[in-house]
Amino acid sequence: MSVDVQSPPKGSLLVLALAATAYALAQTAVVPAMTGMTEALHASSASVTWVLTGYLVSAAILTPVIGRLGDMFGKRRMLLIALVLFGVGAVLAAVVGNIWLVVAARVLQGAGGGIFPLCFGIISDDFPPNRRAGALGLISAIAGIGAGAGLLLGGLLIDHASYQWIFWSGAIMAGLAMLGVRTLPAGNHHVKGKVDYAGAVLLAVGVTAPLIALTKTADWGWTDARVLGLIAAGLLVLVLFGLFEQRVREPLVDMSVLGRPPVLATNIATVLAGFAMFGAFVLIPQLAETPKASGYGLGMDATHAGLLLLPACLMMLVAGAVCGKLSAKAGGKVPLALGMLTAAAGLGLLAAEHGSVTTIVIYSMIVFAGIGMAMAAMPNLIVGAVPRSMTGQATGVNALIRSLGSSIGSQVAATLLAGSVTAGMLLPTDHAFGEAFAIGAVAAAVAGAAALLIPRTRADQAEPVADIAPSAVVTSTGAGRGD
Repeated sequence: MSVDVQSPPKGSLLVLALAATAYALAQTAVVPAMTGMTEALHASSASVTWVLTGYLVSAAILTPVIGRLGDMFGKRRMLLIALVLFGVGAVLAAVVGNIWLVVAARVLQGAGGGIFPLCFGIISDDFPPNRRAGALGLISAIAGIGAGAGLLLGGLLIDHASYQWIFWSGAIMAGLAMLGVRTLPAGNHHVKGKVDYAGAVLLAVGVTAPLIALTKTADWGWTDARVLGLIAAGLLVLVLFGLFEQRVREPLVDMSVLGRPPVLATNIATVLAGFAMFGAFVLIPQLAETPKASGYGLGMDATHAGLLLLPACLMMLVAGAVCGKLSAKAGGKVPLALGMLTAAAGLGLLAAEHGSVTTIVIYSMIVFAGIGMAMAAMPNLIVGAVPRSMTGQATGVNALIRSLGSSIGSQVAATLLAGSVTAGMLLPTDHAFGEAFAIGAVAAAVAGAAALLIPRTRADQAEPVADIAPSAVVTSTGAGRGD
């Protein structure tokens, strides 16, 4: 016996895509604005860094929490709440004139991290099987496309308007998505339970400490006692979190589900894919904006550096759509492995040659075609390996893991470049860029190997009754309620 799924209203996927795009753009759009915000807000560069760090830390913590709440109280309802928090945070960041108030607003915006697991859950619950894989692939591809497009958007707005418009644009997109949320299926898959507040606190501390350490590596160094201490403390707390979640009656994260071989192997590939992707996002714009006097830089402004990634982002979208169709027929294991091995090849080529616009455009298209395939396959693998009543928390943890990989990748790339700067040469060396691309290639190749170890998951997303936890309540009147 399976749960019957009716076709969602027309335009549902567009609403979900708009919500996902708003969050994805906000991840990186502030990066080109860092210098301008330092001057406009009379703040130090270290303080302005928290505009990005606060957002990433908040999103990392809230993503699995909001995913779990979506499983409990309705994914459509929680999607609206996440969009409201994201939009309010964007408006506040645009209007306040103090750096720490902007940081606080960005922390509020971090609630948008829950948008992705909620979108995945809505698709899994309410889209018919023949549309599910393609829809999941599109939303997942938006995570990567939006990150690249965010750099372009930020550069355009900084060069031709002001940093405030980066936040206004996010607020406008979130507002449009809010208008469409009421047209989404209300959903009828709810899990009774309580919010595991103690688990949420442990997760927050365990994730925040290493992320803060990663953001300080450029200043303190990787071997500094403070960096190592924060990383060690965070890992210890995460171990305690795992032990605690196994004992609590209604956990924030069901560790038995995360321990399933398909989920575990997919999450390992995910953290490595995030590492490789964001390393490239950091490296390519910085390489493009490096002055030509360096002997290897392209001397571009922020707008043109962002445009350099546009073909790669478009390729990512195409690859995600192709992967969605392939996953529907053959499962997600093959496109995930193929995608990460393709990305590894592209990063290897960039490590060897990155001295012209042509080579960067072509090789980055190869990289992001591979990453687009991989990211489109990941949610299909996760959704196919867990009960429908747990899609929110499972995809939320997957998104959290991708964020951790992204943070590590971007910081490793930044540290390598910063470490190559000498007193006589205030710019990173060409060799440092090559090393950073090569490390990304190795990470992508290992991710491809991890993908090959993923056991086969069920092809049919319809969930047998035996898979539904006793606490999962399926109501026949859910479509008429305002979830």
